[in-house]
Amino acid sequence: MNTLIKILVIGLLLSNGQLLASEKPNFIVILTDDQGYADVGFNGSKDIRTPNIDRIANEGTKFNNGYVSYAVCGPSRAGLLTGRYQGRFGFDRNPHMDPTDIKSGLPLEEKMISEVLKPVGYTSSIIGKWHMGSHPDLTPNKRGFDHFYGFLAGGHRYFPEDLIYKDIAEGLAQPPKKAWTSWYQTKLLENDKRIETTQYLTDELSTAAVKFIKREQDKPFFLYLSYNAPHTPLQASKEYLDRNKHIPKGKRRTYAAMITAVDDGVGRVLATLDELGIDDNTLVIFLSDNGGPESKNASDNGELRGHKGDYFEGGIHVPFAMRWPGKVPAGQEYNNSVSSLDILATFAGLSNAPIAKDKPLDGVNLIPYITGENTKAPHEILFWRNFDKGIVAARRGNDKTILFKKKQQKHLYDLDKDLSETTNLYQTDAKTFNKQQSEMSDWESELATEPAFKGLIMAKKAHAKKLKEYKNKKKTNK
Repeated sequence: MNTLIKILVIGLLLSNGQLLASEKPNFIVILTDDQGYADVGFNGSKDIRTPNIDRIANEGTKFNNGYVSYAVCGPSRAGLLTGRYQGRFGFDRNPHMDPTDIKSGLPLEEKMISEVLKPVGYTSSIIGKWHMGSHPDLTPNKRGFDHFYGFLAGGHRYFPEDLIYKDIAEGLAQPPKKAWTSWYQTKLLENDKRIETTQYLTDELSTAAVKFIKREQDKPFFLYLSYNAPHTPLQASKEYLDRNKHIPKGKRRTYAAMITAVDDGVGRVLATLDELGIDDNTLVIFLSDNGGPESKNASDNGELRGHKGDYFEGGIHVPFAMRWPGKVPAGQEYNNSVSSLDILATFAGLSNAPIAKDKPLDGVNLIPYITGENTKAPHEILFWRNFDKGIVAARRGNDKTILFKKKQQKHLYDLDKDLSETTNLYQTDAKTFNKQQSEMSDWESELATEPAFKGLIMAKKAHAKKLKEYKNKKKTNK
């Protein structure tokens, strides 16, 4: 009898577990790379058409003051994936591609969204750009992701015929000039296997996303659809270029075509959710990893000052929207400041996923704020730091401060009246600047005192030296 009771109890627990799992929402993060603030319809774009991306904002909530935690992609993505300021663990630079260096990437001690959601029954996939480390122990399948389809580097070429190297090591073994950009030409990975591809890269990634959703539709999943578009190199297929003939031929048309490819992919993802009947149980978030580098890829940050790499608004203020039919208010514009750091906290709150007490999140669960359950601002203050450039910035309410330490340049802006940061108020309101920067200093004291790895820029300088030596050697041998 005791055995029978145990079997019945276990069966009841299992069935309840399945019920709870079926009630957990699915999570999708769609991240673009170097997309300008004004290059989506929901932020006013007239020449680049993004009807599917706009659905996320129009059928959900648009964040008018949505930020990322860093002005370039690697550290920004590290903050998004951990929900913690990346400076806490020294991720202050873009990691260089070195499969032998376990420090060049996101430390194993930090937990990503995939690792946080796994104990509560989620299956996770990253499709596209990784950029969190190329050492074997830092790759997606070692970081809680059950499925990986994409590439490890911070960028990639888009046409399959350009993907010629079987791995990073093969590319790095090429003569210096080729070696520096060789990681853009590796064949794609599916988990730990190199694969041959036939489609334009953005289409390839969208196809993989649809396949994952269909495969995992009956259990809770997390999909990190990490597009590298519209990051350089500027490459687009004829189909997408032809759809943007209203834009004069040149960089801007190619850039627009790359976003059109992303928009089509977003449309396919949303259509798949609807087709499978899981639309109402799926929270979708769209954002860019940093501001557009306007001169490099013809992006447009609109009225925002600056560009990728800056701590003026153009570097960190990004297109940001969230959709969850029936749960997230539709057609709402939310004006309080929110951050990419909030994504993990939101997912953890909705799934009851535990967070390590010794590594608390810097983000918050946004749902109570955007539904009106909590009428306060999600953040009293947001911070930014660029260690190498000696730049720190903070925003409290509408007050934005920036300190360029090396030249002791001090900036204060009222973003409610001056989103373009044209009028520096420091001379007339030094008190506000000093108070905010005092808080900034307190926060900075909590961060790692040095970056954890040398980074891409330093690696590039070393490569330039190696290339010079290589050329001199060739001349000597002639």
